Amino acid sequence: MKSKTSILDAAFIQTQHHRLMRLREELVQATKAKEDEETAVRSQAAGQAHESEDDAQKLAMLEVDGTEVARKLERLTRIERALQKIADGTYGLSDVSGTPIPVERLEASPEALYTLKEQESRDTAR
Repeated sequence: MKSKTSILDAAFIQTQHHRLMRLREELVQATKAKEDEETAVRSQAAGQAHESEDDAQKLAMLEVDGTEVARKLERLTRIERALQKIADGTYGLSDVSGTPIPVERLEASPEALYTLKEQESRDTAR
């Protein structure tokens, strides 16, 4: 049976696989570092006398960091899906319509799961 992604060069798919693996590792490390930092801040705050202004500032920073971690986790989910699509032979095809995703989009965002138009529609719907 012919692969559904035969329009994409095997070397391109291999390059994208390596890029996705690298991105996944970077995101996992960055997320773990943020979680470790949050744990350290919380344990430090629990064991010391401190000003309520300090608490408010630390909580605000943790909220910003939490939003950043959530975005990284969303991206990590897309990366995992893209890696699965490579394994399935469907990398480069939209998860919504099956339409080929332009190579330029995949080069810019190897974890892209939708065409740009589909992604914009999804973003607008949120």
